Amino acid sequence: MMKVKEPTPQEIKEQKIYREWGLTDEEYRMIEKDILGRLPNYTETGLFSVMWSEHCSYKNSKPVLKKFPTEGPQVIQGPGEGAGIVDIGDGQAVVFKAESHNHPSAVEPCEGAATGVGGIIRDIFSMGARPIAILDSLRFGELNNERTKYLLEEVVAGISGYGNCIGIPTVGGEVAFDPCYEGNPLVNAMCVGLINHEDIQKGQAKGVGNSLMYVGAKTGRDGIHGATFASEEFVEGEEQQRSAVQVGDPFMEKLLLEACLELILEYGDILVGIQDMGAAGLVSSSAEMASKAGSGLILDLDNVPQRETGMSAYEMMLSESQERMLICVEKGHESTVIELFKKYELDAVTIGKVTDDGLYRLNHLGVEVANLPVDALAEDAPVYHKEKREPARIKAFQEMVDFEPEITNGTKTLLELLQQPTIASKKMIYQTYDSQVLTNTVVLPGSDAAVLRVRGTDKALAMTTDCNARYLYLNPEIGGQIAVAEAARNIVASGGQPLAITDCLNYGSPDKPEGFWELWTSADGIAEACKILETPVISGNVSLYNETNGKAIYPTPMIGMVGVIKSLEHITTQSFKNTGDLIYVLGQTSADFNGSEIQKMQLGHIEGKIMNFDLTVEKENQQLVLQAIQAGLVESAHDCSEGGIGIALAEAVFKNGLGFDVTLDMPTSYLFSETQSRFVLSVKSENQEAFEKIVGKKVKYIGKTKLNSEIFIQTKEEKIVVDTLVAKELWEEAIPCLMK
Repeated sequence: MMKVKEPTPQEIKEQKIYREWGLTDEEYRMIEKDILGRLPNYTETGLFSVMWSEHCSYKNSKPVLKKFPTEGPQVIQGPGEGAGIVDIGDGQAVVFKAESHNHPSAVEPCEGAATGVGGIIRDIFSMGARPIAILDSLRFGELNNERTKYLLEEVVAGISGYGNCIGIPTVGGEVAFDPCYEGNPLVNAMCVGLINHEDIQKGQAKGVGNSLMYVGAKTGRDGIHGATFASEEFVEGEEQQRSAVQVGDPFMEKLLLEACLELILEYGDILVGIQDMGAAGLVSSSAEMASKAGSGLILDLDNVPQRETGMSAYEMMLSESQERMLICVEKGHESTVIELFKKYELDAVTIGKVTDDGLYRLNHLGVEVANLPVDALAEDAPVYHKEKREPARIKAFQEMVDFEPEITNGTKTLLELLQQPTIASKKMIYQTYDSQVLTNTVVLPGSDAAVLRVRGTDKALAMTTDCNARYLYLNPEIGGQIAVAEAARNIVASGGQPLAITDCLNYGSPDKPEGFWELWTSADGIAEACKILETPVISGNVSLYNETNGKAIYPTPMIGMVGVIKSLEHITTQSFKNTGDLIYVLGQTSADFNGSEIQKMQLGHIEGKIMNFDLTVEKENQQLVLQAIQAGLVESAHDCSEGGIGIALAEAVFKNGLGFDVTLDMPTSYLFSETQSRFVLSVKSENQEAFEKIVGKKVKYIGKTKLNSEIFIQTKEEKIVVDTLVAKELWEEAIPCLMK
């Protein structure tokens, strides 16, 4: 390949080339005048541009992230490393994190989603943990156009292709559809791993003279400026940066995973630090490892394994080629690492060493191509306190009359709601995922949360991803609280005690005062819910600039939560199990229709002020359900979310083909209200007294399960009667029909 002549430092300044890479005039001035005292060269300008991108530096979101509670007695490692770690007792811990891969997935949906999964898996095993599960959270436009159908198919193929090949089960997730995601789908992936306390690793490069080693796949030209690309809005008609999308190889990653875990477990004494080469590749992993340790480093780029010829320093440092890790090992032990990785047919090469001068220096072809303070790239990136302004819609929503659904036929409405894509069965999606590989999965996709047993113990882990972005669109603060509460409700309904959360904060542009206000305000809600529910934020990421042609997505802070189930006996699912069980609703129901599925279905959009929501009531209700489950008194538990009690009851009979006979002392419309903090529970009749003693006045008995497969609901106004199997078929076929 012919070598392209790089612009001179003078040309970069005069032609303002740095702007194309996302640096502002003021940022360039800081680099030139305040940091270097000279003009940065081409490579140095590139390093600053990716490291100071929102994706790597969180320059617009750092003030927001400070709001989150990050500590608790269960937290071993909070934000700041590859992933967060939470104690689960017996010397074991759970490691988890979520990442977004939105922009790459909009351009190359299959590779974008696949490499999103690959990247998050590396974050987990870089901590020393063995990955045991993958979850996802996806958002698309409506399924009425070909592009959205194509994106859905390809994203699902990317997730299943990568996860199935590497042999880690994809056990849970959520998918929602709204017009605002049409040009900018969201692809968030979460990975969960297990670790023994003594094996925990940190991503740092310390100890003067210690070696920095590059391990894994070779470096190519894919993914250059991926981090910058993830920090920009989409504009239709402009050529999107396909070159910024990486290409993944799950078989290579499987080898890398096993090699890294063997290194950590067998040679922990010579390993100083390990970090994934993710966003901004080699520059971000090396600069962050040195900055965290307060050291400096020198890298010799001639030694970097390359799969393309004539790569420049700039290309090697910014490439986001997949399946690569950077490790720091004690001087003199390099050959051990080389031999170990050779066994897995992987490159392991010494590319640099740790210094004590705090400088970040790069040599290439006998020339020093970068020399700058390491902290300038990492810790000391600029932080902005952006202007914020409440969007006009919020005030307008507050002044609206509350929406009331029009229902002439409750049966018809129930069946229509079951076919709304956000409610309808996602079986078509999750049946492409191997959710049982490794044979630890106890509760498969399709219930409130996935459950995996912890081998060698009587414990299990419940895990979920959640967020109803419609609520955040109406009220970011209360919507943020509900996102955390709903995740916790899913964990509790599975028999688990919520432990902590990870998040993907997906928003529009922070440069618009309204966009930053949404981010700022919803963070208040998330933080408040985390405090009350005692689920600190231990990891996560921020994905801003999710806009197309100036129109932003709904604020969508995906919450990933893990909980511990203290005994396998407590594992609970949403499905009714036996004939003649008593059915209860725990929690009050009010006329809460704004932002609901029925409002969207009847109006074609959402509007109005958000429902009343009380975190104290939420916590009390969750604790009562968990207490009853742990006392062995609950046969099934299901949280009431999209579509309300009507949908929750229907979903509870689909798996086992039972029916139920229920009487509700309320108007038909209340069946579809989305009041929060509610559960549908079933209990054996012999446990009635003991159950009611625990939950007290919080529950209302509404009816019984029955053998024949008929859904029967008597409201104040009408009888709703429908065959379970007919309802199930409509629910299961809705998305496949739309996809055809």
